[in-house]
Amino acid sequence: MTTTYTQAQTEALKEFKSDVNHLNALANASRQKLIMILSTVTPEHGIKVNDLADAIGLSQPATSHHLKTLHEIGMVDSRQVGNIVYYYLTLDDTITRLERITAALRHQREVALTAFH
Repeated sequence: MTTTYTQAQTEALKEFKSDVNHLNALANASRQKLIMILSTVTPEHGIKVNDLADAIGLSQPATSHHLKTLHEIGMVDSRQVGNIVYYYLTLDDTITRLERITAALRHQREVALTAFH
C-alpha cells in the first residue's frame, strides 16, 4: 500500500531526513549528558575527556566515541594545549536544524487542521 502525503507532510519528512544524523545523535542518553555538561563550559576553557567520562560514568574510549559522533555533526569541537585536548559545545547549526523541523511540523499541523474545518 502506498501512502500519499500532503505537500506539508512531504516537507516535514524532508526535514527529518536531512537532519537524521543530528536527531540520532541527540537520541542517545550518554550524548545528551555530554551536551548538558559541555553547555556549562566556554570554548576558552573546555573540559578534558577523562573529566567528561567520570561525570557521565563511562570509560574514556566510550566517551571519546560519543564526542567523535557529536564532533562529526558539528555540535562539539576541541582545542589542544600541549598534550591535553579540551572539548566544548558549538551547536554549530543544530539549533537552526531543530527549529526548521519544528517549523515544518507546525506548518503540517496547521494545514491538517485547516483541512478539517
